[in-house]
Amino acid sequence: MGEAIYFHDKVSWQSPIPASEMVTLTQARAWDKNTIWVDARPDAEFEREHIPGAVLLNEDRWNELLPRFLTMWSPEKRVVVYCSSQSCNASREVARRLRDEAQLKNVFVLQGDWEEWLKSRK
Repeated sequence: MGEAIYFHDKVSWQSPIPASEMVTLTQARAWDKNTIWVDARPDAEFEREHIPGAVLLNEDRWNELLPRFLTMWSPEKRVVVYCSSQSCNASREVARRLRDEAQLKNVFVLQGDWEEWLKSRK
């Protein structure tokens, strides 16, 4: 409940993220080399472990990290953003900023986030 108060302007309890902006791990893997994985977690978590080839782009260092990300991006690529868990809002917020501020298309949030990736490796 505290999260709803604190993030009242960022979280919409009535309308979850649209299905068109979500992607399953299976689908994202099928896109293969046309996927750019974006890790929206804090730096320390990224440094500990991340999806191979993922790029760090979090809100804490958005202005610093965005230019580096944009050098890797191209219009035919699909961007898949993930954070720590399904309850984490960082992936949604980074995906929204990529769409709204950077004007990118084909930006998706990984369903299940990092937890889903870890489960798939077992």
